[in-house]
Amino acid sequence: MINRNLKNLRIRYKLTQEEVAERLNVSRQVIAK
Repeated sequence: MINRNLKNLRIRYKLTQEEVAERLNVSRQVIAK
């Protein structure tokens, strides 16, 4: 559920997985799951 919300927000704000990961201070692999 969190991953779906995160993906929707990421798409809405036109951020890449890498940008989201950097802002959350986690690896891109964490965001991709």
